[in-house]
Amino acid sequence: MAIERVVNTGANDNTPEEQELEVTLRPQDFANYIGQERIKQNLKLAITAAKKRGEPIDHVLLHGPPGLGKTTLASVIANEMGAQIRITSGPAIDRAGDLASLLTNLQDGDILFIDEIHRLNRSVEEVLYSAMEDFKLDIMLGKGPSAKSLRLDLPQFTIIGATTRTGSLAAPLRDRFGMIHRLEFYQTEEIARIIKRAAQILGVKISEDAALQLAGRARLTPRIANRLLKRVRDYADVNGDGIIDAVISTSALALLEVDELGLDPADRRMLEAIIDSYNGGPVGVETIAALLAEERGTIEDFHEPYLMQIGLLERTPRGRKVTPKAYKHLQKRKHTPDDQSSLV
Repeated sequence: MAIERVVNTGANDNTPEEQELEVTLRPQDFANYIGQERIKQNLKLAITAAKKRGEPIDHVLLHGPPGLGKTTLASVIANEMGAQIRITSGPAIDRAGDLASLLTNLQDGDILFIDEIHRLNRSVEEVLYSAMEDFKLDIMLGKGPSAKSLRLDLPQFTIIGATTRTGSLAAPLRDRFGMIHRLEFYQTEEIARIIKRAAQILGVKISEDAALQLAGRARLTPRIANRLLKRVRDYADVNGDGIIDAVISTSALALLEVDELGLDPADRRMLEAIIDSYNGGPVGVETIAALLAEERGTIEDFHEPYLMQIGLLERTPRGRKVTPKAYKHLQKRKHTPDDQSSLV
């Protein structure tokens, strides 16, 4: 049975109190949505045109690494359109009947947000084709020789899909999205602005130096920035006067084992494993996953994008390879063919 939410609470493992707090940190309009300027300009244009014609906005596909604001941006689009958003996820829609139930309960102008859309069953995807293109729903009634096909009219709705793996989408489904946007990693200055906005909402005082320090260690990702801010706030409440300054943030981040590049112990363990076991690579991702006892998807979706973005890891035809910058950051030495060690 498909799981549907009308209110966006985000997919996370936080407590109910933290989930409620995270909702308040999410911007509700473009004015408060920091970053992704190119995407915002295109969406503003599409929304203005759609509202002028009195039509729903075209279907939108948002893709990119996790934590960059795909779900938040979907809610912003709905709010800017003045539409109701219904939220579900690809794994929650097991059968075509689940999708039919969702679509037939929509109203004109509603938005259906499907997170992890790349994980939809192929049979469910095929039902979406005519629904997205013609706003028609084809349903088979019965089985065998007595089976009948029934075509239902659907309201004029919009689907917003979010995925971290756009290549996993079937081409016919991908082609039915009128707008396809990739969310890029944020700049450090943008992350600092997000942190200061979140601190204001949380009622926490934070210095400019501390905000920049947190931004530099947030992996260029808003979700991680907000998480670090909450943990540093806890540290400031217990070990200080509640005000986050550079001294407090440095001590808190040291306790969290997040270094100056934003690497956590899992990132460092991955790089060190490639260096120590395979002399820096290249090595296949399956081998890395087995070596770390980690899921391949976690490595590809969480660790790799940021490590490649900051130049610590390369993806080559033969596998993953650690860069000289990673050797220097980890203070490691690379073995030469003559088994001599030299500092890179």
